[in-house]
Amino acid sequence: MLGEMLSSLTAIPAESVEHGEVFTRRWVVDLILDLAGYTPDRDLAPLTVVEPACGGGAFLAAMAARVSDSCRKHDRPLLDARRAVHAFDLLTSNVTASRRLVREVLVDEGWPLPEAREVATAWVRQGDYLLDPDVPDGVDFVVGNPPYVRLEDVPADRMLAYRAACPTMTGRSDLYVGFFEQGLRSLASGGVLAFICADRWMRNQYGRQLRELIAAGYSVDVTVNMHDVDAFERQVSAYPAVTVIRRAGQGEAVVVETRRGFGAQDAPGLAEAMSAPGLRPVPAAGVSSRYEVARLPHWFTGGESWPAGSPSRLALIEELNDRFPPLEDARTGTRVGIGVATGADSVFITTGADVEPRRLLPLSMVRDTTSGCHSWSGHYLVNPWDADGQLVDLAALPRLRAYYQRHSAVLRRRYVAGRRPEQWYRTIDKVDHSLVERPKLLFPDMKTTIHPVLDEGGFYPHHNLYYIVSDSWDLRVLGGLLLSGVAQAFVEAYAVRMRGGTLRFQAQYLRRIRVPRPEVISAADRAALTSAFDRRDTRAATRVALRVYGIEEFGEVIDGSALARGGGA
Repeated sequence: MLGEMLSSLTAIPAESVEHGEVFTRRWVVDLILDLAGYTPDRDLAPLTVVEPACGGGAFLAAMAARVSDSCRKHDRPLLDARRAVHAFDLLTSNVTASRRLVREVLVDEGWPLPEAREVATAWVRQGDYLLDPDVPDGVDFVVGNPPYVRLEDVPADRMLAYRAACPTMTGRSDLYVGFFEQGLRSLASGGVLAFICADRWMRNQYGRQLRELIAAGYSVDVTVNMHDVDAFERQVSAYPAVTVIRRAGQGEAVVVETRRGFGAQDAPGLAEAMSAPGLRPVPAAGVSSRYEVARLPHWFTGGESWPAGSPSRLALIEELNDRFPPLEDARTGTRVGIGVATGADSVFITTGADVEPRRLLPLSMVRDTTSGCHSWSGHYLVNPWDADGQLVDLAALPRLRAYYQRHSAVLRRRYVAGRRPEQWYRTIDKVDHSLVERPKLLFPDMKTTIHPVLDEGGFYPHHNLYYIVSDSWDLRVLGGLLLSGVAQAFVEAYAVRMRGGTLRFQAQYLRRIRVPRPEVISAADRAALTSAFDRRDTRAATRVALRVYGIEEFGEVIDGSALARGGGA
């Protein structure tokens, strides 16, 4: 029944599959197999390794050599390894090429041709790894380079089948997300998955459910960022990383960043550096001109985006995550929010509309924060909301009614008006009048560096501004902390970086910042943070923040984010 269903699915066009094939260099394959623990000193014949998309056989050639070596070391005949490897590929040409390559490797290793042919035929089969009913379960290893095939290149019926088989493959995810899920679920306890793949899933929205799956039952053992490394047989813009994940509770995690020029000559030194005990989260821990290594006591939890950055920066971020509470905290009454979205700024935002004066709410705009001090530009929100959170009655406000009616064509075209025709004059967001008089730290959405600005009260923020209010913090003290390189390092680790280096300082990223409890900061440090904030002195704010966080020795780790920015923000 299942076979009939699979055979009826529209095939992925061969050109799409071939376009998605990115063949891995042999030294990279060997590094991945070493990191996974698939080494010939182990008795590999009784173990099961899966290669889910074998392509031309880059991984299979290396595995065949290792299986051969292992059989001799452990005094086994080659046919004992007949079921040791399960490789899949969609294309007949790849299956043929991979079988031929395995056979040639084994014959070159001195095994008889009939045995080599039998093993090669048994190892490689044509099939769709995401849907094939014969994919083995309870395996010891899943290794490879899953295909880079975009959703729009997959026929609709097959895509629906993929989504049904792999629930983590949501939104506009690449097919490799499904390969991660299928591989992880097939592992035996203690089994290892090791892929080289684009690392976008670690941070993008479509990778959220995959991250949740991993956090719930797996250990991220190793990540190796290879963005600037010539890891493939042809140039691709894939931002690859090697990820080694074990079916076990989370333990220590080793983080590696390779740099331009890293190659086969560096792999042995990298393996040695990774095995060194007690790597501290500073660059000197395990670093050469072409790579840096740090060991984290555990990986990052949950489905939120995983941070990016150098190993030393990630280790420091994790340490601060363990030691300090998040910025948004009910215990201090501190929360992060966003200003009002209208859906028609040309109507709702004005410098002087002819409406009842009490309907004009002073509005903070991004331009009001440019200097680092709040300087109101005279803009108002034409406010349709009462203090109780209800829309005003236009019958009681003739000037407001006339104003909205003059612009009714624009207002009624909005999606929010279409959903609620009787509320055609509402803004997308309600106005929280209790926020108006509260002091607020304001953050422009898009900046290269973090830019907190104090509104001492009397204004409401526009949608392009995020804000922080607190029941416990002196906002100038908090502003000093958030002006610092420590806060910048948090945002850089989590935020989307746009072209030209611009960061998105959105609520979801601001909430990832960790801060000390306000009462533990000494009077002298509070005064120093206030002074640095008032003077917009990023360097001074960073020096005090390093002391307050107890990480003065790690100044170099965050140097790239703030210390080099000098006095002004």
